[in-house]
Amino acid sequence: MSEHSEIQPDEPIEGPVAGDAAPDEPTEEELRRRDAALAEVVVFGNPVLRSKASEVREFGAELRHEADHMIEIMRDAMGVGLAATQLGALRRLLVFQAGPDATPTALANPVIEWSSGELATAAEGCLSLPRVVVDVERPLHVRVTGADIRGKPILIEASGLEARVLQHEIDHLDGVLILDRTERDQRKGAMRALREGTSFTPFEPDTEDDQEPEPAHEAG
Repeated sequence: MSEHSEIQPDEPIEGPVAGDAAPDEPTEEELRRRDAALAEVVVFGNPVLRSKASEVREFGAELRHEADHMIEIMRDAMGVGLAATQLGALRRLLVFQAGPDATPTALANPVIEWSSGELATAAEGCLSLPRVVVDVERPLHVRVTGADIRGKPILIEASGLEARVLQHEIDHLDGVLILDRTERDQRKGAMRALREGTSFTPFEPDTEDDQEPEPAHEAG
């Protein structure tokens, strides 16, 4: 039987990088850059988010440029991970930075070789699902293989937030969203918020009893 851990106090995936202290209020320039970065991210409703990405076969200057651009978008958007499909490119490439002091890493053709039986539930957000956060249960530890942007094999033993970020981004490459991995009531609330352009978090109770959306309780 798998073990289960309590909800982890990490920031939502693809949201702000968690730190020891509360982050400073973003400057006007940081907000401008964030808006510009988010304008490049594909959002819910675009079929590319439901498409499976193809294996990266060519490693060279073009891939390095794409990875650098993805890292720039991830950082400007104040995120901790980004998949190529979120920028409309159907190739198996992701970038992540699971912590303010971590080195941004690009990973091509990632494969989860092993995942632990110990599970943890945590709140996850997504740059492609604006103003939506849902609880997602995932393995607490994973072993991921892939290649760097030069094509050199990589093995990553990840735990905690890093493991969660990797699983989240690999899901994107398979056309899977956090909506598919949360419980039914949260999925219904999140879908309603996406339709109405409002917000949803697990702390906002969903009292919908039928198929018709209720008026939003909080604007996004």
